[in-house]
Amino acid sequence: MALSYKARRRWSLVLLLVGMPLYIIAVINVLAWLGRPSILVELLVYIVLGVAWVLPFKFVFRGVGKEDPNAAVSEQEKER
Repeated sequence: MALSYKARRRWSLVLLLVGMPLYIIAVINVLAWLGRPSILVELLVYIVLGVAWVLPFKFVFRGVGKEDPNAAVSEQEKER
């Protein structure tokens, strides 16, 4: 079942406002637990994990910044 445009917008806000900060805290705690690696290794870990968190949620963020595609259809139907 595909998510509607409004549902994707809501879920993207939840992911950005709640999920991402929790993910950042988890990554920082894991790196602290492992000990302080060299700055280059730490930077590489942050870059890789900074991109990796969004990969499972690509479908949620796809097209959210654009206009609602269903709104254009409903406006055309109203003109008829």
